[in-house]
Amino acid sequence: MTMTNSTSTADKMKSVKAAWDKAPAGPKKDAALIHYQAAEKAQTAKNDADCLKSLEAATHALA
Repeated sequence: MTMTNSTSTADKMKSVKAAWDKAPAGPKKDAALIHYQAAEKAQTAKNDADCLKSLEAATHALA
């Protein structure tokens, strides 16, 4: 079960990073970066719940 969560978290990280890479420079991209960096820290700490929460915030910031 943990493996599946980690895989989906890694996929979500890639997806959000791709969206961030395509986003135009500006305050939305800057805000999304802060959330993305928080997600990276959570992933490193193996905290999938916080990682996904931060990725969701990053996605919302880019919208």
